[in-house]
Amino acid sequence: MQEKTTPLSAAEVIATAKGFFARRSGIYAAFPEQESGVHLTLRGQGGEEIVIGTATGAGGGTRVTASTYLFDQQVARFLDNLPSVPPVEVNDPFDAPGGAEQQAVAG
Repeated sequence: MQEKTTPLSAAEVIATAKGFFARRSGIYAAFPEQESGVHLTLRGQGGEEIVIGTATGAGGGTRVTASTYLFDQQVARFLDNLPSVPPVEVNDPFDAPGGAEQQAVAG
């Protein structure tokens, strides 16, 4: 199973997946078999299945999970092509100049 969080909506992720896997050449193409508003199942060469699911991610964005048995490299490329959610900056008092000493003195 592979995972990524993207700012795209679930509908945009599913539409992007359909286009991405239909454009693959030859044995790596896969086509929609089942679909809902939050998941997509694709079927490829030899009956290979790709399952893509979406959920609202913590802190915003859409968490995308994808699973397959043989198409791991293609799934990784699909996820890499999705835009990423920018990392959230966390303010850590120990990272500030004198932060640890100030807390020790204040405590």
